[in-house]
Amino acid sequence: MASASCLLSEEQFLCSICLDVFTDPITTPCGHNYCNTCITHYWDTSDVCQCPLCNKTFCNRPELSVNKVLSEMADQLRKSKQQRQTSSTNPEPAEPDEVSCDVCNETKLKALKSCLVCLTSYCDTHLEPHHRVLRLKRHKLINPVKNLEDILCKKHDRPLELFCKTDLMCVCQFCTESDHKLHQIVSVEEAYEGKKAELGKTEAEVHQMIQKRRVKIQEVQHSVELSKKDADREIADSVQVFTALISCIERSQAALNGVIEGKQKTTEKQAEGFIKELQQEITELEKIRSELKQLSHTEDHLHLLQNLSSINTPPPTKDWSTVNVPQSSYVGTVRTAVSQLEKTLSEEMEKLRNAELRRIQRYAVDVTLDPDTAHCKLILSEDGKQVCCGQVKKNLPDNPERFTTYVDVLGKQSFSPGRSYYEVQVGGKNDWVVGVARESINRKGDITLSPDDGYWSIRLRNGNEYKALDYPSGVLPVREELQKVGVFVDYEEALVSFYDVETRVHLYSFTGCSFTEKLYPYFSPGVYRDGKNSAPLIISPVNHTD
Repeated sequence: MASASCLLSEEQFLCSICLDVFTDPITTPCGHNYCNTCITHYWDTSDVCQCPLCNKTFCNRPELSVNKVLSEMADQLRKSKQQRQTSSTNPEPAEPDEVSCDVCNETKLKALKSCLVCLTSYCDTHLEPHHRVLRLKRHKLINPVKNLEDILCKKHDRPLELFCKTDLMCVCQFCTESDHKLHQIVSVEEAYEGKKAELGKTEAEVHQMIQKRRVKIQEVQHSVELSKKDADREIADSVQVFTALISCIERSQAALNGVIEGKQKTTEKQAEGFIKELQQEITELEKIRSELKQLSHTEDHLHLLQNLSSINTPPPTKDWSTVNVPQSSYVGTVRTAVSQLEKTLSEEMEKLRNAELRRIQRYAVDVTLDPDTAHCKLILSEDGKQVCCGQVKKNLPDNPERFTTYVDVLGKQSFSPGRSYYEVQVGGKNDWVVGVARESINRKGDITLSPDDGYWSIRLRNGNEYKALDYPSGVLPVREELQKVGVFVDYEEALVSFYDVETRVHLYSFTGCSFTEKLYPYFSPGVYRDGKNSAPLIISPVNHTD
């Protein structure tokens, strides 16, 4: 029997339904052979009972029995085939996460390909007919897929081999003849290549976005590090300053206590001397009193008269009616100590002002005037560092950026998130305004210099009225004429501060500002006033305070 099977072609022992060697083969009345399970399942899922090969229809399902001869030959062929396979290869069982062969009965081997026509996954052994049998070679093989039902059209039960670019979905051949008849259709492979290219481009864009965000993270971390350094330095400075102040106060208090206690000890020592002297006189007087008392009780006339002269005269004593213990005077002691402390505190405040201005001057930026914003009466220097008001209006284009009512001008450089500082000389003038302004300020018609209208500035009017243009306006602590003003902007902290650079005194701070756009340096040298206010405002280089 085995030799007979070797003389026959292996293809004759393949079931035309499962395409594998027969298992329990049966023969239909029309003479065709199938696996018992395959033909039974085929008829169970079909509306009519017919032969899959010749399409012969049977009115009633035929009674089927196993063809024992064919079954024995198929078993022999199967064993021989398995022996050959085992001797040539060492097939690997499918892992739980891998696609297994749908044909293997016992040990499920790893599938090598899935067939879109058979809708079956095959190991290397069971895939062999697809490489050899002519009609099977026409079947479309793909990499193994676990759920082949997912690649079938739900409507037509056919493989999704095409892609509708109109509806962006996979379709079968029948779909292109019905719902997607006039749509743009391409093969799945072509769509795959196109989408893969798009995904590659998108992946590159996403990668670039990731890189930008990583760079941003580094910037944020660097900002945090700088902020921490600033915070640590500020804490160290504050500890040093307050330690010095506390030590100074403690020394002043100790010195004051020493003066008061010294005066008190002097008073106590003087009082002790008086008391000792008085005690000595009391002792002498009590002795005389005792003798007088004894003598007064004697009845010996001669004895009294003889001794009376010796004790009748009291010993010399001090006139204590004019003697007083002066109370120590502490008037002015505390005041003198506090004055000395105030002097020391003033020295420490001077150190603080120097330190504060030094830190702020690190954020100095180069500022130049923008001629496109300057009022037509203003005269700007060639280097853009000086501005004063002339007497004649120049013929300039009335662009949207130019101030037309007041003699104002902005700087070219904008202050965006971060910290910025610049200095401007204001000495020798009767009127001026200096500060910052937001980009969208009104530059035509009436202008109100207030934070609500986008201006944060200080001014001099009539030569002696220094004010911060705030609500309410604040009088600046200026004792002498200002020579140079420092302007500091901290965008994130919503802060604009002004300093007297010469005395290193803080003049004023706008806090809680509303910054939502770029800020620009703002200058107004004031009108000419018959030459009384002709001196320019000068943007000066920052000389870091020692």
